[in-house]
Amino acid sequence: MDAELKVDAADGTVVPARFWHHLSDGRVQCDLCPRFCKLKAGQRGLCFVRGADRDGMVLTSYARSSGFCIDPIEKKPLNHFLPGTPVLSFGTAGCNLACKFCQNWDMSKSREMDRMMDQALPEILARTADELGCRSVAFTYNDPVIFHEYAVDTADACRELGLKSVAVSAGYVCPEPRAEFYARMDAVNIDLKAFSEDFYRNVTGGELAPVLDTLRYLKNETKVWFEITTLLIPGLNDSDHELRAMTAWIMDNLGPDVPHHFSAFHPDWKMIDVPATTHDTLIRARRIAREAGLNYVYVGNVRDPEADSTWCSNCGDLLIGRDWYVLGDWNVGAGRCGTCDTPIAGVFEDEPGNWGAKRQPVRLGNIRSASGI
Repeated sequence: MDAELKVDAADGTVVPARFWHHLSDGRVQCDLCPRFCKLKAGQRGLCFVRGADRDGMVLTSYARSSGFCIDPIEKKPLNHFLPGTPVLSFGTAGCNLACKFCQNWDMSKSREMDRMMDQALPEILARTADELGCRSVAFTYNDPVIFHEYAVDTADACRELGLKSVAVSAGYVCPEPRAEFYARMDAVNIDLKAFSEDFYRNVTGGELAPVLDTLRYLKNETKVWFEITTLLIPGLNDSDHELRAMTAWIMDNLGPDVPHHFSAFHPDWKMIDVPATTHDTLIRARRIAREAGLNYVYVGNVRDPEADSTWCSNCGDLLIGRDWYVLGDWNVGAGRCGTCDTPIAGVFEDEPGNWGAKRQPVRLGNIRSASGI
């Protein structure tokens, strides 16, 4: 399970890691995620970026990224958190799961640290986001669980400038680091990959139970706004039975107002022989979720303005029109339906942002002001 790779501190990006302990046999155990990698000095865990040296655990990717980009917040996807606003997004390398269908495998499965050419200390990253007019910074592309120390420091720097912090995560994390991490987050999208332990074990190399525990934690122990995404893979996690079980669990444990995004799979990584998800499958999943009582259900990776838009759970009127990542109709005031005054779950302002569908790559060594984008 552990990679026999040398931990090299020559580039200055190695920092002491948190959440580990010494074992009686001389190894150290990483306590960040439920994988609990047990490592000898010089080894790295499955995530690749956390490793052991003579003094304990280290993070080898601090302040290094596979790239920075300004995205629409809806791309995370977050449809109920400051709609229409720009978010500075970045990731590093590696992952603590081994999903055979990974859609970002070139980054999350990377074993080449020199892929991470962009470097930014937390204070520089936060200041850059502020100068470029972003409302938030997103830890995304690969799971921020594995670059915990970098993400936490960056979130602290963002908070000092009044910026929000957003995470896109599989929720595969242990309780103590989870509490420290989400104390800094304002919003998160959790990737609920399936509702079967067999799927998690055989397709992701993980477990379902810790993810469900994270979702319950977010609901019951934090004020973090969160949404859920499920990538539907034909024949693996898209049966009526599994979708009914999943959405019933969400209703019973999280309530009707947590937005659920069903996204289309396309053949990638180690599952190139599996067919792409059909539009009909997404609509079927959305119907099952709505029948279960969920108020806000969306589809992703396909164009469907009706299923991408937000509708009032009380009167049924259109609240926010969406076509891909472009906002249209806006019938929201003070976080309420403009027709019947019913509260809308989420974080809203009286006016939407106007970033649209733009994707703006950013090199932190060559920053221009927001007006220069």
